[in-house]
Amino acid sequence: MTHVVDMVVANTRREVMLVEDDQAIRDMLHELLEDEGYRVRSAANGRDALLRLRAGGAPHLILLDLMMPVMDGRAFREAQRGDPTLSHIPVILLSADDRVAEAASRMSVSAWLSKPFELGALLDAVQRHSAPRPAPHLRCDAR
Repeated sequence: MTHVVDMVVANTRREVMLVEDDQAIRDMLHELLEDEGYRVRSAANGRDALLRLRAGGAPHLILLDLMMPVMDGRAFREAQRGDPTLSHIPVILLSADDRVAEAASRMSVSAWLSKPFELGALLDAVQRHSAPRPAPHLRCDAR
């Protein structure tokens, strides 16, 4: 019986996709979020994140760095918004760029945090924006 309860609890945990190129920041945030009870998947750039998202289930939230090699946050967000299976996932933008608020507005993200940020502020934002939401239903005409 305990195993069944553990499975139910594990399946109700919120999942976060962390997209951050700085390994030290990625590792620290991954550990912090797991310690807070979140399931975390990580990617070092936008392209890797898209591949992982398309290969697995949708997380409840994406934490997205703005400036990354290979595919930056802007290009990732454009691709994410254009994909009906991913477009419903809220995004919190993270950046050390002075114009992060401006970028966040143009990218239509749910929230943004300027690096360095207070960990409490990050956890509050993650909790607020990772509330489970149903994925949109895709219509398929079989004519």
